[in-house]
Amino acid sequence: MVIAVCWLALLCACQPARAGVLTKAGLVKRFPAPLMVGDKQADLPVWPLFRQNATATELVGYVFESIDLAPIPGFAGVPINLLVAIDPKGSFLDVAVLSHHEPVFLDGLGEAPLFAFASQYKGLSLKQNLTIDSATKRLRAPDAGHAYLDGVSKATASVRIINQSVLSAALKVSRKKLGFAEGGDPDQIARIKPGLFEEKSVAQLQGAGLIGHVRLTNRDVERLFAGSPGAGLDPEALASPDAVFIDVYITLASVPTVGRNVLTGPSWSKLRDRLEGGDHALLVMSSGRYSILADDFIRGSVTDRLLLKQDKLPVDMRDLDMEVNLAAGSALPSASMTVLRVISQAGLDPARRFDFALPITRLKGIVYPERITRDIHFSLRVPAHFYVASQGNDKSWPGVWKSRRVDLLVLAAALVLLACMLLLQKRLVAEGRRFDWFRRAFLLFTIGFIGYYAQGQLSIVNFTGVLQALMARRSLEFLLFDPMTVVLLGFTALSLLVWGRGTFCGWLCPFGALQEATGKLGQWLKLPQLRASARIDARLKLIKYVALAAILASAWLAPQLTDKLVEFEPFKTAITLNFVRAWPYVAYASALLVASMFVYKFFCRYLCPFGAALALLGRVRILDWVPRRSECGAPCQSCRYRCDYQAITPAGAISYDECFQCMDCVVIYASDEKCAPLIMEKKRGRTISIAHFQGDK
Repeated sequence: MVIAVCWLALLCACQPARAGVLTKAGLVKRFPAPLMVGDKQADLPVWPLFRQNATATELVGYVFESIDLAPIPGFAGVPINLLVAIDPKGSFLDVAVLSHHEPVFLDGLGEAPLFAFASQYKGLSLKQNLTIDSATKRLRAPDAGHAYLDGVSKATASVRIINQSVLSAALKVSRKKLGFAEGGDPDQIARIKPGLFEEKSVAQLQGAGLIGHVRLTNRDVERLFAGSPGAGLDPEALASPDAVFIDVYITLASVPTVGRNVLTGPSWSKLRDRLEGGDHALLVMSSGRYSILADDFIRGSVTDRLLLKQDKLPVDMRDLDMEVNLAAGSALPSASMTVLRVISQAGLDPARRFDFALPITRLKGIVYPERITRDIHFSLRVPAHFYVASQGNDKSWPGVWKSRRVDLLVLAAALVLLACMLLLQKRLVAEGRRFDWFRRAFLLFTIGFIGYYAQGQLSIVNFTGVLQALMARRSLEFLLFDPMTVVLLGFTALSLLVWGRGTFCGWLCPFGALQEATGKLGQWLKLPQLRASARIDARLKLIKYVALAAILASAWLAPQLTDKLVEFEPFKTAITLNFVRAWPYVAYASALLVASMFVYKFFCRYLCPFGAALALLGRVRILDWVPRRSECGAPCQSCRYRCDYQAITPAGAISYDECFQCMDCVVIYASDEKCAPLIMEKKRGRTISIAHFQGDK
């Protein structure tokens, strides 16, 4: 099997990667007049969209396929292909699903939730931090820096992959075509150290780069407009060329070393109370005839006289509408002061340069005056020891792992416990009743936590997804979007080396645990327990290998057929979708559970293709961990007749390919009340020899 997989992987490397399917003719139908679709560009697989505006042809945006720019595989191993259209400002004109093979949306939830999720991007912007189903959605309304996307229950990993595909593809186009810099993601930004304070003077703060300063005289401003229609339009500047036009200081007051040194204690406390976690506050102080705030400025709004960009992306700064007082002896101008707030969702990164622009506008004309604007540019940079560097990306898989760290800790603790118990099996089975309670509790955890809560049901889809990704020479990064699956796959791989397939099939498979529960229920209800003869049982067990071969072959030769064949497994219906599905699927999954009440774990033993794959891979097992005695099989057949899986041969050997590690035979082996050889030894130990006495004659 291992050799076959390697050979198949080599063949896969020769297969061409999947490409986009859109054509110009198809796009013309999607974007009819008055829009015009240009030719596909040579440097990037995008089509420009134009609109005729009077005599001019203006660029409306670009349309492209995500699979050409960010082919991130979904859970079937095939990338979800999305049509994405963005305008020159980085806003989404449209996002639509072109093709996908996501199991949860094929016959399960249906495609409607998938299409609805994709439609939410329209009108949103790359300049916003897009959050999927965030808890803060209930607390904040969307704004210029942040927007929310409703997630899809039961398809969390799939919609994260879609989001990553959309953003990755759109950012590539934006950086190449729209002049976006290699800007930082709002979820990959540094954080100000809230507890760091150093006592510094204003001069020291300036020397450290924490306070920016620009001073302009009227003469300086006049020079800006020299040679333009705006020259000579300011009489006051001409009359007093050396007078101060503006003398402005700006600093990031939310840095404790700045705020506590520059502001009075009460003002610092008031400012800190007005900020939420991750927010920034810029303190702007100025003097001169020109102010950052216009005469008609409305408090609480955004000023147009001071602009902030980071990595060429604009960042909104909103007036906090609060009065603050400067610390005594600061020598900073206080004629005009304002505190501008940048909310955390705007993604302002204190580790990167703050680029400010001070636009100065002059008007020429009376009825329809011409506006002539010149910008003064300056920057600010926070020293590195005042912030903590970025810890990860919440839109990609590292952020997914971070968001599920509690669930992963619970799962890891359970897996460590299980491994310890299995390694110390003598202690575990020493008391049969205690072992029974441990097994019941763990299987309940498997059904409730691993299955229904964490959605950690491993499936043959995990194999077909990897196979199809290898065939198309794509990364396996898509697996990392579901950390529970990755951890379970890793543990299962290790357990295959030690114990074989039984650890997963007998302890960690949610549907297998459901089957065991219904099987025990059938025994408790005293339903007839059907047990096939050894010959028929062996033949029935071959069915799962046939199913496995058919599914893997279809994944290689006919991927469209694979989506249908994997439904041979009832896992998606019973666990992923919790039986909320079309009635034929529900009837099939229910029938299998009912069947297990009469034939113990019917599906697991005879039909499960994933179990077949594990059985084959489990042949690399290094331990024959089930203890045996010389009497096992000859003459004792006790364990064999009690094994519900019929995994013990007449000779007493364990068929590890069919063993589910229920450990019933191990409990029997350790019990002097159940194991026939031990019972005989016990009886022999209690035999009292009869003494013959000869009485007196």
